[in-house]
Amino acid sequence: MAHVNPHFRQLPGSYLFSEIARRTAAYQEANPQAALIRMGIGDVTQPLAPAVVEAMHAAVDDLAAAESFHGYGPEQGYGFLREAIAQHDFAARNIAIGADEIFISDGAKSDCGNIGDIFSLDCKVAVCDPVYPVYVDSNAMAGRAGDWDPAAECWTNIYYMPTTAENGFVPALPDQPVDLVYLCSPNNPTGTVLGREALERWVRWANKHDAVILFDAAYERFVVEEGVPRSIYEIDGAETCAIEFRSFSKTAGFTGARCGYTVVPKALVRDGQSLHGLWNRRQCTKFNGASYVIQRGAAAVYTAEGEAQVEATLDIYRANAATIRAGLEAAGFAVYGGVNSPYIWCKTPEGMGSWEFFDLLLNRLSIVTTPGAGFGPAGEGYIRLTAFNSPEATAEAMERIKTHFA
Repeated sequence: MAHVNPHFRQLPGSYLFSEIARRTAAYQEANPQAALIRMGIGDVTQPLAPAVVEAMHAAVDDLAAAESFHGYGPEQGYGFLREAIAQHDFAARNIAIGADEIFISDGAKSDCGNIGDIFSLDCKVAVCDPVYPVYVDSNAMAGRAGDWDPAAECWTNIYYMPTTAENGFVPALPDQPVDLVYLCSPNNPTGTVLGREALERWVRWANKHDAVILFDAAYERFVVEEGVPRSIYEIDGAETCAIEFRSFSKTAGFTGARCGYTVVPKALVRDGQSLHGLWNRRQCTKFNGASYVIQRGAAAVYTAEGEAQVEATLDIYRANAATIRAGLEAAGFAVYGGVNSPYIWCKTPEGMGSWEFFDLLLNRLSIVTTPGAGFGPAGEGYIRLTAFNSPEATAEAMERIKTHFA
């Protein structure tokens, strides 16, 4: 008899965004005429940059001729993309990351979930609270999270680090042994950032304790304030304690195209083993590489034309974030994030739970958000809104909220 992975049985309910989709679908079925505005899941709405589309079309043409056809590519990614990333994302910022330390993938979400393959199941994991669910759920599926405590709404073997308004959204260093730490800046869901001083403390701590920081920088292109690190490798010593994940999804509109990358420095060693070598072995075994067409499109992001076009799209989302912040503040809400991030973290009305407020906005105002409780215990009492809709829909959503609450 085939037995299932017992750790899947412990997963509570459904995945957060699946539940949001279920409630939204039920509302739409009951209210087919409602003008729904989606500000929940972080999916982009603007089209791919013309330079990216042109590069993808040319890549398809390559596949149509025998002399330019590409079959299986390198599991680590094509050199043309890895070299462009090393030059534009790192060398241009005086960061010494080699092209051969970059692994192209089908997105940061996959890599954040798969990175646990190279670590022992007895590693103690620490996450910020609130937290992007993939960090927790992927470790629970592997058997690293312990047991689900329904009363506390957390896992018994996960170390939760409150990251809230009370501590300036900067998690305190662990007060017990921890092996793997997930950090995300700009943060999903709170939209806040970790400054240089905070990251320096984390790097010193990780190197001292032989821990590994798993640094999610998927939203780094949204950083606009001076002095806010866009990569953990801007911090001295990070190359010996940190793995960084990046994505083209939110920054260049690749949510449907799927492309991202992970940086594993060769200097990062634990138990006498090169984590770069282990990740390479894992990818060569379980992954056949992102498609040639998609990688050609991603490389076009780094051309002068592509960069300008992508930046123009990012400006739309940045303006949307400012509209959301201003609208919510005008309606009397306490809000965070939205300056260096496409996410806005909003305190619910006094005494109202996250899911209750989610349902109110959906059923009364036809606005889809994300309840903070879905991101962990410390997310209760908040909702997350995204800036990825159109400017017109974003402005309309804020008018509905201001009219209802102000």
